[in-house]
Amino acid sequence: MYTFSKKFFDLNKNFFGIISLSFILFIFFISIFAYVIAPDKTRNANAMNLSIHSKKPGFKTLMISLNGDERKKFSFESILFGSKDQINQIPIVKYEIKDDLIYYLPHASNDSEFKTIESKNAEIIDKKYYFGTDKFGRDVLSRIIVGSRISFYIGFVSVFISLFIGVILGSISGYYSGFADKIIMWLINVTWSIPTLLLVIAITLALGKGFWQVFIAVGLTMWVEVARIVRGQVKQYKERQFVIAAKVMGFNDFRIITRHILPNIVSPLIVISAANFAASILIESGLSFLGLGAQPPMTSWGLMIKDHYNYIILGEPFLAIIPGICIMLLVCSFMILGNSLRDLLDVKN
Repeated sequence: MYTFSKKFFDLNKNFFGIISLSFILFIFFISIFAYVIAPDKTRNANAMNLSIHSKKPGFKTLMISLNGDERKKFSFESILFGSKDQINQIPIVKYEIKDDLIYYLPHASNDSEFKTIESKNAEIIDKKYYFGTDKFGRDVLSRIIVGSRISFYIGFVSVFISLFIGVILGSISGYYSGFADKIIMWLINVTWSIPTLLLVIAITLALGKGFWQVFIAVGLTMWVEVARIVRGQVKQYKERQFVIAAKVMGFNDFRIITRHILPNIVSPLIVISAANFAASILIESGLSFLGLGAQPPMTSWGLMIKDHYNYIILGEPFLAIIPGICIMLLVCSFMILGNSLRDLLDVKN
């Protein structure tokens, strides 16, 4: 383990692997503390201001924020899931304060008549949208930060499901020959022959649209490759002398598989898990783009592309390009990390 760690963190030999792992950990940290980091702390970063919709990155405006809307107090629930209360903010062009009243001109107003509000019930703040605003006037940066949770959740849950199913079926198929192996291989080949996205769509339609349904659907389609790898490795190791010795000593099959064979095939499982993590992110993005993934008002990177892909030809391409770049960087990081692990765990190296 020490030798592997030393080789992995050797900057000269594994520069891109270290950079990829650092980026993955960075996104993971952001996804955990999304509502602490995001400027918009409402649930799903869903605070809308239609008067400032589709503004470019770096857009600045003055805001009248009503007292009590942006609460300074935090609860454990708000840190995990965001605030249930909608933030009531009014974008304005200019303002004056006279006699405890704020005279303000709303942003994108059709008339030049100033409106009023009591100054004790409001405060003036400068607000900057670093990634601009979407078609509903929501903060794109906040939506990106909160949307990163979907990508990581889908990765972890789907990889866990695929490992659980794939390791069990692959171990049974590889360790036992005969009828069990034929049945499992038939199931693997049938599942393998169906296009992944088509199978996910079918499962999603059967389970219904929703957050957890997508996780289950993606996980149920990714176990096949895991099972094939585990089956081949188990077939190879069950003929080794240490396994034969364990049988002679009277150990049962469950102990032999779990204590003697599976620990020796962890390396290829780590590599395939990294690849599956990247694949699950792409599948979720595709499902969200088709309207079968995360459902509004929940946000995900794929859903953000679906909502704004037509803006590419309408002069606001950043609304679709920014989440697309996020997906590309995260998927590339997992693929590069998987390749680095494969090279380092190869006994020939």
